[in-house]
Amino acid sequence: MKPLDAPFTLLDTPAQWCSFSHKAKNKSEPIGTWESSIVIDGMHCTACAMNVERALQQSSGVIRADINAASHRGRVVWREDATLPSKWMQAIVDAGYSVRPAQDAEQLAQRRRESRLALWRWLVAGFCMMQVMMYAYPEYVARPGEMSDEARHLMRWASWVITLPVMLFSCRPFFASAWQDLKHRRISMDLPVALGMAITFVVSTLGTFEPASQWGREVYFDSLTMFVFFLLTGRWLELLLRDRTAGALEALINRMPESALRQLPSGEFERVLLRQLAAGDTVRVAVGEAFPADGMVLNGTTHADEALLTGESRPIQKNAGDAVIAGSHNLDASVLIRIEKIGEATRFAQIVRLMEQASLEKPQLAQLADRLAKPFLLSILVVAGLVVALGWSHSPSHAFMTAVAVLIVTCPCALSLATPVAMLASAGALAKRGVLVRRLQALETLSKIDTIIFDKTGTLTKDGLKLSNIKTREGIQEHTAYQLAGLLAADSLHPVSQAIVAHNKSWDAPRTIGGASAKTEQAGNGVTAQIDGHVYRFGSAQFCAVTPLQTTAVQAHLSDATGWLASFEFQERIRPDAAQTLLRLQAEHLSVQLLSGDSQLATQHLANQLHIANYQGLCTPDIKLAKLQSLQKQGHSVAMVGDGLNDGPVLAGADVSFAFGRAVPLTQSKSDFLVLGENLEHIAITVRQAKRTMQIVKQNLVWALLYNVIAVPFAVMGLLPAWLAGIGMASSSLLVVANAMRLRHTQ
Repeated sequence: MKPLDAPFTLLDTPAQWCSFSHKAKNKSEPIGTWESSIVIDGMHCTACAMNVERALQQSSGVIRADINAASHRGRVVWREDATLPSKWMQAIVDAGYSVRPAQDAEQLAQRRRESRLALWRWLVAGFCMMQVMMYAYPEYVARPGEMSDEARHLMRWASWVITLPVMLFSCRPFFASAWQDLKHRRISMDLPVALGMAITFVVSTLGTFEPASQWGREVYFDSLTMFVFFLLTGRWLELLLRDRTAGALEALINRMPESALRQLPSGEFERVLLRQLAAGDTVRVAVGEAFPADGMVLNGTTHADEALLTGESRPIQKNAGDAVIAGSHNLDASVLIRIEKIGEATRFAQIVRLMEQASLEKPQLAQLADRLAKPFLLSILVVAGLVVALGWSHSPSHAFMTAVAVLIVTCPCALSLATPVAMLASAGALAKRGVLVRRLQALETLSKIDTIIFDKTGTLTKDGLKLSNIKTREGIQEHTAYQLAGLLAADSLHPVSQAIVAHNKSWDAPRTIGGASAKTEQAGNGVTAQIDGHVYRFGSAQFCAVTPLQTTAVQAHLSDATGWLASFEFQERIRPDAAQTLLRLQAEHLSVQLLSGDSQLATQHLANQLHIANYQGLCTPDIKLAKLQSLQKQGHSVAMVGDGLNDGPVLAGADVSFAFGRAVPLTQSKSDFLVLGENLEHIAITVRQAKRTMQIVKQNLVWALLYNVIAVPFAVMGLLPAWLAGIGMASSSLLVVANAMRLRHTQ
């Protein structure tokens, strides 16, 4: 048993495991359930990821494990009353892999060490390959009688000696993985490759030690060193490309500083670790540093770079009183901030968690490839065995080398990488734009939609309504109506409620009404509360049972048991990129529709401005959901774009959904995509990117299948030498990853 690294045992205290774990959000999970993010080293294929998952699921106390072979990241759900991190980490180590916390400070250094070691293995294989080719060349070009047996044997011995470093050092990852497979009675893609290497070396060694035997006709050290070099070349380039593919998540995590300057009561500053900060602390952030937590600027003026967090490419000015986001960069001047949210409560942590979830998800096409991988590998071993059996009587060495070509050329790495690498590349590209992909499968669904439905307020129009007019019942004072509406709206996140609260803060009027109690809110309809013994309602005309005003403005109403009390009108502005975005969506042959809770007149006014033919006003969440379901029953695939506040049911019911607006509580959203910035055009960009993604996935799958259909018959017939098989295998995987890299930039 390989011992667990000692530092991992230190992760068994709650204070330590909180750095890479959080309590499970799923209410169906037992109390005391945690979800941990980890990085697994030593995996080379989908079968490896399946082996790690199996080892974790067999560990006591582990409820669920999801491992992604493309990103090398994993999520483990476990119970604190049944296990500890060191125990289930030990299960991973026992399975032959290395593990570390996903947000550990040593992660980047570890990756660099692994990259350097991989580079050294590649360099040794390349150097030895050239030397072996130099010794093998004379035997290839010599005519009969031109080369003595002694010289030929000397060249073979020299090739054998130079091949040893390749076998002992460069091939070590393949043999180590294959040995773990044999120990645990499982199979991965490294097993047939390692068998091919071992068989080639043994056959060639027999030909070197026993030149007069049937094995002495030919040796294959040149083929061995060549296909090892080509395989390592493919893996090295694949590693570089894959790191770039998953780079958005790592770039986001690495934005956070390790420490911060906290102000002491004496006014001096001390440098502390981030985990030592608390809400209410005052921190000084120097130029070029990242803000360590969500907070508010107390002193100073600067600009902040929030591009990777919100998609806003231009620096945003921050003055005293303005909010700053953890992970954004201070560009201009040193500022003092007061910390309001730290750790898991920050917007940064929520974004990282969502990106991690997306990177771990396995799309349906990838799951199908996973299920096919094991039987495919078993069939490869069977075919290789049959090739040896059928060719043994003619030439054992040639039969073995034909089997080696079969083992190497048919490795299904390209098939397993075809889908996840492309989708991860797209997720990373969209993250840079300020769009978070919560489910990778949603990219496939989005590529097939034919209808897209928009909410109005806060989606097609800008956040931040402004109160423009009020009408009251005779005998009701305006300040009374404002105060009643303000009390009802105080805890609501709806744009109309926030506009009322903002107006009351800016309007200095005497307080004549007590507090609200027994408050309830119907999402998308309004708020009910009891104030001074009377029940009041604030919200839509239908909710308040009143007649809406004949106006194109956004409306909200106030009523009590006797009926209508007041109506409020709000100004809203269409997003400047709304018209262009809708044109781009229509150019993608999508039917654009508008469903709004506002009056029919206001909805029609906006629809006419944006040239939307299909629209409907006075829509409650239930009406929106019924409209959506009606379209789905007609065979349409529908996407929904809403503000995430009152559109929960319809967002959840849509085939694919977007939550738009910075005020959306990220952890409560029902959407598949979260648009963090203020640009509506990101919706059209995401639709286009989803279609490009599925085009690339289909190209990758076609290539992976076509490659095997063409290469396998040649290998079985003995027409494909081992070195060429190595080139084919490495090239197929490399081509799939390189093709996916085209998705790293959106269009």
